[in-house]
Amino acid sequence: MQLLYNNKVVIFDRTDFGASNLSLPAGKCRYNDEALSVDCTAHSVLYDILSNTYRPLMVQTDVWCSSGAVNSNGTLIQTGGYHAGDHKIRIFSPCYDEDVTCDWIELPQNLTVQRWYSSDHLLPDGRVIIVGGRRAFSYEFFPKSFNNNNDVFDLPFLKETTDPKEENNLYPFLYVLPDGNLYMFANQRSIILDYVNNKVVKEFPIIPGEKRSYPATGSSVMLPLCLNSPTNLTVEVMICGGAWGGAYLEAMEGVFWPASRTCGRMRITDPEPKWVMEDMPLGRVMPDMLLLPTGDVIILNGARNGTAGWENAVDPVLNPVLYKTNEPDPKKRFAVLNPSTIPRMYHSSATLLPDGRILVGGSNPHVRYNFTGVKYPTELSLEAFLPPYLATQYAHLSPIIVGVEGQILSYGQQFWITFNLGFPGEELMVSMIAPSFTTHSFGMNQRLLFLDIVEIERVSVFGYKVTVFAPPSKNIAPPGYYMVFVVHQGVPSHSFWVRMQ
Repeated sequence: MQLLYNNKVVIFDRTDFGASNLSLPAGKCRYNDEALSVDCTAHSVLYDILSNTYRPLMVQTDVWCSSGAVNSNGTLIQTGGYHAGDHKIRIFSPCYDEDVTCDWIELPQNLTVQRWYSSDHLLPDGRVIIVGGRRAFSYEFFPKSFNNNNDVFDLPFLKETTDPKEENNLYPFLYVLPDGNLYMFANQRSIILDYVNNKVVKEFPIIPGEKRSYPATGSSVMLPLCLNSPTNLTVEVMICGGAWGGAYLEAMEGVFWPASRTCGRMRITDPEPKWVMEDMPLGRVMPDMLLLPTGDVIILNGARNGTAGWENAVDPVLNPVLYKTNEPDPKKRFAVLNPSTIPRMYHSSATLLPDGRILVGGSNPHVRYNFTGVKYPTELSLEAFLPPYLATQYAHLSPIIVGVEGQILSYGQQFWITFNLGFPGEELMVSMIAPSFTTHSFGMNQRLLFLDIVEIERVSVFGYKVTVFAPPSKNIAPPGYYMVFVVHQGVPSHSFWVRMQ
């Protein structure tokens, strides 16, 4: 899934499982599929949040287990996949209701190396870095550099973190740091990569306990960056869930080991960083972790036993868990929330929406589309999870944004937001979130910034104006589109979109 700035969500799945349940528009078919000689069904949709409708899209090659990032102008850059799609670069540019012709475009230019189970991240210079993948111990960029059209850079770290027979280093967790370098986590290890000079500049302690990368799949977020002191930022990474080494091989034999219950937090800006471990209320493999506008973390989807992969997990975890990031008492940080009734296992996904809900979809944990006769059938539904701040008893605390000074922002500039609020309290924050490309339990490019507030003014009986600083640099907020929320006493407004450039 990828949320776009026009409030639509691109969703897609593999193409080589045969016909889907959704037809392409008349006359559109694919003729290069591995499963069907002619396939006139859709394997991608564009979901419209506001109207709760969707329309079919057409991908040309197999996008199974691929990756992506939205570039600075709001176009989704989507890379790699399986078989005929493993070297491909595709783009999807947002369009509006009056234009129903926008669709996937596959570029004639290819990736240098096959990228299957790789991770992407938007960089401060506007390029996308594509890291790793199965048997791909390297990284490359899109667009390519001007002086070399086939530049690919070896990364021994990825080879060192591969486990025999089960890997456990795929879909590495990536975060751009305030100094412009790239934090990278795979398996149980993490480094800082200077991708400009192709040099590892720091290595961190090993996270205790289980493996954390696909197929022993945990999830991760970089916790919010507070910009009230942007020259002295604390950067903290959090990783939750996963599975023991060997769990994948056991699951292939029908033995499902318990998933990890632990989360680790590490302040990577400390002089001597170390992991601080906590226990979740529920063990979980294949969780999705999303940053909420409040700065808290929602953990949802996944299973209690097994690993990622076809039929490799059992006992779905139906209850989301809220993690209160700044709660000082560790015993009070986790809260178990109301459950779904739908298992969300392998190939499920989730993303934050502009109104603060979480869109959840998918679950396809067996070979071929199958809706009957299996324990966890293919799941085609979408559902919306409402975090606690959307409960009706808090509605009076939610700000209603009525105006914004500008929607295209320069770095470090001041801008104001006007909003209405009937029952004002003292606690007010402005958060800015880059929407994630979510697949295989990792929200790539997900990023939350708390903006530095200059002043808050009352301008009418129920009207207020908050003046804030935009992020100070491209390293802190890579150029592109962000959702901005006003958060009052833990309850966010509906967001508005801004573009950093």
